[in-house]
Amino acid sequence: MNIFTEKQPLKVYLSALKAQNKKIGFVPTMGALHQGHLSLIKKAQQKNDIVVVSIFVNPTQFDKKEDLVNYPKTFDDDVHLLNSVSCNVLFHPSVEEIYGENTVSETFDFSGLEHQMEGKFREGHFNGVGTIVKTLFEIVAPDNAYFGQKDFQQLQIIKKMVKNYRLPIKIRGCKIFREDDGLAMSSRNSRLSVTHRIAAPFIYKTLKKAKKKFKKESSASVTEWVAKKFKKHPNLVLEYFTIADEKSLETIKIKESNKKYRAFIAVFAGDIRLIDNIRL
Repeated sequence: MNIFTEKQPLKVYLSALKAQNKKIGFVPTMGALHQGHLSLIKKAQQKNDIVVVSIFVNPTQFDKKEDLVNYPKTFDDDVHLLNSVSCNVLFHPSVEEIYGENTVSETFDFSGLEHQMEGKFREGHFNGVGTIVKTLFEIVAPDNAYFGQKDFQQLQIIKKMVKNYRLPIKIRGCKIFREDDGLAMSSRNSRLSVTHRIAAPFIYKTLKKAKKKFKKESSASVTEWVAKKFKKHPNLVLEYFTIADEKSLETIKIKESNKKYRAFIAVFAGDIRLIDNIRL
């Protein structure tokens, strides 16, 4: 695996491959890799000649400094994992390499997608996401880019950005990769206490029950039921649960037969924030 820390040598290397009509797949990550990330890499390998993975903990998408400081950093283990799945290229730049001396995000208009759910609780988060993903796309210039559906709102926002800027990149959303007990895989899971790790699968169990209830009940009724379930839970605190239109991400008021809906949830397990979603 070729490892690059600077953008210019990477651009030169990838340009030479593109000149040979090689297709490039890209998986952007913040490191602390797990099987969910590897599943994205394997997807990318099926449709592309070269797979590039980036590891960059992006400071502009963290609304709380302590979350940035505490984000798990496991570079040596990550390299070992990437080699185990025959990844071709790793891009691991410094903050200075990406942002220069001005570590600030651009401001984006995502047609209101950024104001729903996560946007209500994490100020400036999606401007940070848009900034880093757009920058990485400009450096790597991939044909295809792969993102997990656990961050479904992020996935929709990146699709919107690609459309707005007319970038010649196909965005591929991939299924949520879960632990055997249903917990959505996340780099943050490694920071859960034993008690909270045992409790965390309750999130997905509740989503599955909410999906069943939604077939017969209104979204308001299901939302109220979920709130009551978490109120009784001794170790998990619900931040939000919402049923939203997959396209607009707006919370629904009345079910319509021609629309696709998804339930979104954010929960605190101690001081670790976990998100998940399920298609309804």
